[in-house]
Amino acid sequence: MTVHSKAFGAAAAIGGAALLALGAGMQPASATALPPAAFYSGTNQSGTATPVDLGRAGVCETLSQPALSALNYSAQDIDVYFNPGCRTGAPGTSSDLHFVLGSLHAGNFPYAAVSYRVRALA
Repeated sequence: MTVHSKAFGAAAAIGGAALLALGAGMQPASATALPPAAFYSGTNQSGTATPVDLGRAGVCETLSQPALSALNYSAQDIDVYFNPGCRTGAPGTSSDLHFVLGSLHAGNFPYAAVSYRVRALA
């Protein structure tokens, strides 16, 4: 074996050991599982998350705290209301205004959401 071959072999062994040591320290970070749909107290899906009960389609649900944004990874659409009792309209008014959070969508609301209704799958 030549000197060049010995040097290359030693460099390869050292490089391999370094990669193994580096790989052991680079384990994937544990991710927190997201619910299929959730409302958030802050904009852009920030703040406290409130999971959506997708099993109660057609039932008006009241949020435990007002929400400024939401995320929906589910196959169901969610009607979002700015008045209690799933009443349409801007807060304190009556009109046809409400927000539809479609399947596989995220959004910020123009007003704080206080109630919602999950639409049944067709």
